[in-house]
Amino acid sequence: MNIHSSRESLIGQLKSAPVIHRHAHNPVLSPRQVPYGPAMVFNAGVAKYEGKYVMVFRNDYGNEETEEVYPGRTTNLGLATSDDGVNWQVQSAPIWQWSDEEVYRVYDPRLTVMDGKVYMCFAMDTRHGLRGGIAVTEDFAKFDVLSLSVPDNRNMVLFPERVGGRYMRLERPMPVYGRGGRDRFDLWLSESPDLIYWGRSSLVLGVEDVEYANDKVGPGAPPVRTKHGWLTTFHAVDIDPSRGKNGWESAWKKRYCAGLMLLDLDDPRKVIGQYRGPLLAPEASYEVEGGFRNNVIFPGGMILEEYGEVKIYYGAADTVECLATAHVDDLIALCLEGVK
Repeated sequence: MNIHSSRESLIGQLKSAPVIHRHAHNPVLSPRQVPYGPAMVFNAGVAKYEGKYVMVFRNDYGNEETEEVYPGRTTNLGLATSDDGVNWQVQSAPIWQWSDEEVYRVYDPRLTVMDGKVYMCFAMDTRHGLRGGIAVTEDFAKFDVLSLSVPDNRNMVLFPERVGGRYMRLERPMPVYGRGGRDRFDLWLSESPDLIYWGRSSLVLGVEDVEYANDKVGPGAPPVRTKHGWLTTFHAVDIDPSRGKNGWESAWKKRYCAGLMLLDLDDPRKVIGQYRGPLLAPEASYEVEGGFRNNVIFPGGMILEEYGEVKIYYGAADTVECLATAHVDDLIALCLEGVK
């Protein structure tokens, strides 16, 4: 029997993998660095583009009329650039905010560079449900929206190249009604001939496949190609009803960790290796205290450097953006532990 098969199966204490190292300068981006007054900056997409590191971050800035810092439907996307991936310069104004009668906000950007352009996946809150979208830009000033999903789908990330001539994306549909009226969300893959029409959807990773999750799993950063497979992060969530306030809200019972797996290069529906523990579990002070929602790590960007270092960017406590590093060989070894 899988001891994590029910929501009531509690997970207990977790530790990060020994090969991952939090950067000494964490957080690498915090609200005080943003000139237009946010309450929190987090869940950024990060990529290398035209010789620079670029970061598009989620900025939740509360209610300007009441001066409340609790983030409601007041969100925009900001841009930061860096020469070294550690020290960031933030553009003086937000780059995108979409709000009309139907759309409340866009958020949680994920960046993939293909064919000299930047493709940005994002989530969108609307009057009729939560949608996932894909936009493309070449200058971060103009975004062309290519596709929007039906509700409810989010956490989409694009692979950085076609597989078998088709575009691939990971995603997390949210079938509340079909799963008994509660969280039980899994990680799926869909494919497309043109980035507009998506289908042939397949389950990649279920909650039951992750020993430290009892609530939901979903994509993290866009996958990175290695000779062994697509190195892929994901988020894994466990819930414990006994947890207390844990942030600015009246109660926060969940914990988010970053996981790691390796997908087949030719058929990324196949998981060929998975690290059994969390790659990153909330442990550092900026991950477990003082944030909007403590005990949250959400990976959104991953860069493989030429010298083998992997930079993993993640939101911490839904309040700041952080960086962790590891060598690619060590990460692949984690995924292939016990694989014959």
